[in-house]
Amino acid sequence: MFRVVGQIIVLVFLISAGTAGLLWYRSHTAIQRQLEEVTAKNEELKQIVQRLSVEKRVAELLVTGQETIDGKTRTTLLLVEVGRNGVNLPPKGFVVEGKEVHIDAMVIKFDQHFVEEGDPLRGHSVALFTRIFGDREAPANAQMVDKPGEVPDIYRDADPRISQFEQDLWKDFWRLFDDERYAKSKGVRIANGEGKWFPAQPDRLYTISIESNGGLNVTSGPVPPIYQQAMKTQPTVQ
Repeated sequence: MFRVVGQIIVLVFLISAGTAGLLWYRSHTAIQRQLEEVTAKNEELKQIVQRLSVEKRVAELLVTGQETIDGKTRTTLLLVEVGRNGVNLPPKGFVVEGKEVHIDAMVIKFDQHFVEEGDPLRGHSVALFTRIFGDREAPANAQMVDKPGEVPDIYRDADPRISQFEQDLWKDFWRLFDDERYAKSKGVRIANGEGKWFPAQPDRLYTISIESNGGLNVTSGPVPPIYQQAMKTQPTVQ
C-alpha cells in the first residue's frame, strides 16, 4: 500500500516537474525569440537611419589658378565627377569670370521608403550637373558641363538598369516637375533645378556631395597630392 502511494507521489512529482520544465522552456524560448526580433528590428532601424543620413560624393572641383588682369578676375577650375562604379571620370577644365563659382544641377529625390529599403534604382537622390559660370558672367553665358545631345560621361561603365532608368528620368525631367502623376509612377518625390555657389580660393578642393534623401552640399579642403598630376594638364588662363 505505502509502496503504491510512494510510486504515485513520485509519478505526480515527475509529471509536475516535467510540466514546469516544459512551461519554462516555452517561456524561455518565447522570450529569446522576442529578444531576437527586437534585436533584428533595431538593426533594421539602424540601417534605415544610415541609408537616410549617408552622403555620396558626386564631384570634386579644384581651383587650380586665379588671376586678376586689368581689374578683372578669372578663375581656372578642374571638375572631376564620380562615375556610377565609384571611379573618377576624366577631368574637365573650365575658366570662369570672377572669384565666385556657380554650378547648376538637375536633382531628383525619390520617395523616402525607397531610400529606407535601399532600392537599387531609387535608393539615393541623384544629380546631373548642367552648367558652370562665375559671378561676373550672366547665367545665359554659362559653360555646359555635359555637351547637349550627348550621353553624359556619368553613365559610362554604369549598371545598364540604372543607366537606362536615370536617362529616361533626365529626358523627361521637367515632366517630373510638372506632372505629379507621372512623378509618382517613377517613385519621384521632388525634381527641380538646384544651384550651389561659393567663393573660390586657389589651391582648394571643393567636394560636392548629395544626401540620400536630400539635395547637394559643398565642403572645402586642401588639394590632395593625388590631384597634382591632373592639375598640370589644366588649361591656363589666357
